[in-house]
Amino acid sequence: MKNATLRQLKVFESVARNLSFSRAAEELHLTQPAVSTQVKKLQDHAGLPLFEQLGKKIHLTPAGAEMLHASRVIIRQFEEVEQTMTQFKGVTGGKLNVTVISAGDYFFPRLLVEFARRHEGVTLNFGVCNREELLEQLTDNLTDLAIMVRPPLDMDTVNEPFAPHPYVIVAAPDHPLAAKKRIPVSRVAREPFVVREKGSDTWTSMAEGFGSHLAELNIAMEIKSTETIKQAVMAGMGLTFLSAHTISRELQSGSLVVLDVQGFPLMLNWYVVHREAKRLPPVAQAFRQFLLDDGATLIEQAMGTGARGSGGKREVPRRA
Repeated sequence: MKNATLRQLKVFESVARNLSFSRAAEELHLTQPAVSTQVKKLQDHAGLPLFEQLGKKIHLTPAGAEMLHASRVIIRQFEEVEQTMTQFKGVTGGKLNVTVISAGDYFFPRLLVEFARRHEGVTLNFGVCNREELLEQLTDNLTDLAIMVRPPLDMDTVNEPFAPHPYVIVAAPDHPLAAKKRIPVSRVAREPFVVREKGSDTWTSMAEGFGSHLAELNIAMEIKSTETIKQAVMAGMGLTFLSAHTISRELQSGSLVVLDVQGFPLMLNWYVVHREAKRLPPVAQAFRQFLLDDGATLIEQAMGTGARGSGGKREVPRRA
């Protein structure tokens, strides 16, 4: 069988599916003798009869049934390879592989929808994970683009900021500090805090925001779920430090408020990141440019003006 060709397999598959040489010829836009020739060549390669004729009808032999199964597998594999190669030729029909840290899942689907609207035929492969998992995906080449706050410093990546990412101190609307202005960090630190777990991107941002005051922070509870933290704060269990992009709905409904704390919001950036040596397919290149051109505006629209936070802004330089 080593000399069999894809053309012979395709012709045989059509004859076997139609159980007719004439219908296969019509389907493939070939003459009937040409179809018969291709099937005969494949049969010679197999060394066994693939069809048998009973009366005026043809039927597959047991060997022919096995050949049909194998032919369809091979033809399907070639089609999949062809589709994969097509995605590298242009944006339309391409497959976008992008992964974002968990804070991004509050707005990122809207950006993907807008990108897909502008580029019909694009297939979206979108994942949400924590920072450690995201870095593993970059290392193992499982994603084309990573969307994160802190690009890796020990990896050969290209890191481009495309939108501001504010972090704020949040309370229930009836908290005693909710109506205060220009609250000192030292005063806030005495309040019970419900926070994300150590090692999370939010914890790292909190450590950066509080600086030397982190040791004074009254941490009442560590919780891995941002949604659970928000519910705990609403219930009056304490304050929290979160990405403003995770609380836009609660700010709009009035179930949470941003405290006016000196030195906050902590202003970081969203980055689009990819491995330096990676050849980005056209669809990934287009999405990267889409983020650089319109990402900040679309995020602001998605989050609403309340997502910016309040109080004094402090820009933190980030290494690109």
